[in-house]
Amino acid sequence: MSGGPAVRVSIESSCEKQVQEVSLDGLETYVPPLSMSQNLAKLAQRIDFGQGSDSEEEGVEGESRDQEWGKPEPEEEEGTVKFQPSLWPWDSVRNNLRSALTEMCVLYDVLSVVKEKKYMTLDPVSQDPTAGKTPQVFQLISKRKSLATAAQLLLKGAEKLSKSVTENQENRRQRDFNSELLRLRSQWKLRKVGDKILGDLSYRSAGSLFPHHGTFEVIKNTDIDLDKKIPEDYCPLNVQIPSDLEGSAYIKVSIQKQSPDIGDLGTVNLFRRQPKAKIGTQAWHVKLEAAQNVLLCKEIFAQLSREAVQIKSQIPHIVVKNQIISQPFPGLQLSVSLCHSTTGDKKNPKSSPEKPKPDDHLYVLEHNLHQLMREFHKQTLSSVVMPHPASAPFGHKRLRLAGPMAYDKAEISTLQQGEGLLEKIIKQAKHIFLRSRTARTIDSLASRIEDPQIQAHWSNINDVYESSVKVLITSQGYEQICKSIQLQLNIGVEQIRVVHRDGRVITLSHQEQELQDFLLSQMSQHQVHAVQQLAKVMGWHVLSFSNHVGLGSVESIGNASAITVASANGEYAISVRNGPESGCKVLVQFPRNLCKELPKSDVIQDNKWNHLRGPYKEVHWNKMEGRNFVYKMELLMAALTPCP
Repeated sequence: MSGGPAVRVSIESSCEKQVQEVSLDGLETYVPPLSMSQNLAKLAQRIDFGQGSDSEEEGVEGESRDQEWGKPEPEEEEGTVKFQPSLWPWDSVRNNLRSALTEMCVLYDVLSVVKEKKYMTLDPVSQDPTAGKTPQVFQLISKRKSLATAAQLLLKGAEKLSKSVTENQENRRQRDFNSELLRLRSQWKLRKVGDKILGDLSYRSAGSLFPHHGTFEVIKNTDIDLDKKIPEDYCPLNVQIPSDLEGSAYIKVSIQKQSPDIGDLGTVNLFRRQPKAKIGTQAWHVKLEAAQNVLLCKEIFAQLSREAVQIKSQIPHIVVKNQIISQPFPGLQLSVSLCHSTTGDKKNPKSSPEKPKPDDHLYVLEHNLHQLMREFHKQTLSSVVMPHPASAPFGHKRLRLAGPMAYDKAEISTLQQGEGLLEKIIKQAKHIFLRSRTARTIDSLASRIEDPQIQAHWSNINDVYESSVKVLITSQGYEQICKSIQLQLNIGVEQIRVVHRDGRVITLSHQEQELQDFLLSQMSQHQVHAVQQLAKVMGWHVLSFSNHVGLGSVESIGNASAITVASANGEYAISVRNGPESGCKVLVQFPRNLCKELPKSDVIQDNKWNHLRGPYKEVHWNKMEGRNFVYKMELLMAALTPCP
């Protein structure tokens, strides 16, 4: 169809891969396609870089190529688009390199002509002589305009720089605020209410029932001036806490003598030095921790005040302002005070300074109060099993199980008899006071009485309501043979249980005099027990021994003890009587033949009766040489023992 319009037919290569091999079983193996690097290397191999080295050859080839490209194709029609394909893909690259080489050669020729001055010389252009005779006024005006233009350009640049610096600082502050807010959110509970960010300081999530809301607000710190240098401790975030939670607070627990008049009690307002913040701690973190501590102290004091009013005791508890007073023992009072200091409570420094009072604050009880309150929170939060119904109607199986598994009256009463916070802290205060009084009594006896020696070994592992101490009564230099008195004192809340070495148990009250009298009687008995042990070592015989002597003067503290020992041959005897108040009395009995003061008897004529022991003679014990009682007794026994 030569008369019709030309139709363009697009011929595309098949997408199938070239078959490399066909096996006997009909399996075809295809040639893998070239990668991009392999395809590029294949195209680069088709370039002939040797062509175009000679300008004449390039000209001839260029003309021939132009003639070939310029020949019209007879087959093309007028309506078709003429397209001249390049001989190879890198033809444009070669043309660009060739044009660049030409320009570089021209530049090199110009520079060589100007430098060598063989072919061309450059002369300066003559200026108009009338141009230099411009009046000075016009010169000044022109300079002024040029300076004004330059100044305007500089001012515009400075404004742009300052604006960019301000924007950078504002963006940095915004980024710092967001990072600080993220850090704050990781440690405290936050919520967004409208356009405000509010946080929670209370312990409601931990089980607290205190009605205070404990809400603080997070605000952005805009007090810093951007033009000045930013200080190192600058924080882009600030918190605003309620006014009643500002400052610092703590619970003071002290045991002191009973106040003569209740009217003298006032509001306790004590100040303690604030602990230094750790390095790297943010200001908002310290502020929030202090506010939360104030809230916890107020909750503890409110709970104690409520229990003090509700508990019915023989001696009622007194609540006066921010102080709770109880009487654990006669003549003593336990004071629990809420000490809250704010920035507005500072006194005038010009006022008369008060004398520093001794610190009677019991830090252990303050710590125990915080611990008990947290345990109370945990009990409130945990699910407590409520009492089961006593009976259930017939129906569902789970309802029928309630009958056998129901609580009886005793179990329900035990659930309702829980001790409050105030009762627990009073019992702990009683135990701490009784333990300190016991230690003071033992220390006073140890410092006042040198012979015998008293030693106390306190246990490191104790309970909040019970402590134990082991008391040893020994003599210096004779610890191995004189260790018969070993006491175990179990200090409770209102009494002391004393366990002897042989298992006997004695219960003492909280009175200090009782414990002191008991220890004095034990120290008196120790001397007699020491003589008994020494007699066994020295070879003497024990004739009699008694811890409670019924003869002689009556002791106001305990009873006197006595012992009588005889030498190995029976010629000498030593009798010792020791009392807590009367002291030590030592008597020695000699044989009759050595007593010249005895009158001769007409009845006793045989000489064998002269070997019997005569009357006792008292020893001046204070004049004996020796460092303690047992050492003096050893010297006395050694002197009365005959030589072999």
